[in-house]
Parts: sequence; structure tokens; C-alpha cells
Amino acid sequence: MKIKFIYKIIIAVFICLAIGFIGSIATQTSVNTWYLTLNKPVFNPPNWLFAPVWTILYILMGVSAALVWHRGFHHVWVKTALYHFGFQLLLNALWSIVFFGLQKPLYALFVIVALLILILLTFKWFKVVSNKAAYLLIPYLVWVAFAMLLNFEIWRLN
Repeated sequence: MKIKFIYKIIIAVFICLAIGFIGSIATQTSVNTWYLTLNKPVFNPPNWLFAPVWTILYILMGVSAALVWHRGFHHVWVKTALYHFGFQLLLNALWSIVFFGLQKPLYALFVIVALLILILLTFKWFKVVSNKAAYLLIPYLVWVAFAMLLNFEIWRLN
């Protein structure tokens, strides 16, 4: 691997983990209080599972973004792909702020639907640039689809 590519991976993974950290600050405000009082569906995973899963997903997302970025930001399709990636990353953090910080599952549901749509668009644009980068987003796409279902059920049950 070339040094420039390694730096891009480090930067992209750092950015993804930083966004995840911002979301975790909002999560910590109510995960051990308000969230515990909610009715949850039977398929709700244990709380300890979320942090390791999200950490792995953010790392995969960062590597994926670095693969696209490494193709050259001067290409219009690389820019388009990374703009979509950046917007979905912001919605990712916004979801935690709305769901946990504001304690608004219905509004969070709207955010996560928009997030899922942006992830699908990001996948499409990443596939134009790099199949490998697109495929690295699949676990994230699946997890967010599951999270959307979980969000919906929590809203419905409460």
C-alpha cells in the first residue's frame, strides 16, 4: 500500500469514528435512563452489542470512503460519491441526537428513513467508483435497515 492511501484510510476512519463519538455523546444522555423505560420489541439486541457493532461499521465506512477518495477528488463521480457519503454521515449523527438526545422516536424515524435512502445513493455512487468500496458499505446498510425497523417498533410500542 502506498503511504498516501494509508493516510487517507487513517483520516477517513478518524472522521467516521469522530462522528460516531458525537452520536455516542447524545446516546449516553439517555441510554441508561429514558431508553430503559421504553417498550422494545423482542428482537431488540442487548445494549452492549451496539458499541462494538458501530465501531466496526465506522471503520468499514472509513476504509470504503478512503478507497473512493484515493481515486482522485478531481473526478466528478468521486466528488459526488463523497458528498453523498458526507451527508449520510451527518444524518447518522443526527439520528442519535434526535432519538436519544431529544428523545423523539418518531422524528428519529424520519431521519433514519432519509439516512437509509442516502446510504443507498452513496452505495450507488461508490459502486461507480469502486466495487470494493461499495461492498464495504453493505454491513452498514443492513444494520441501518435493521435499526430503522427497531426505531419503528419502539415508536409503535410507545
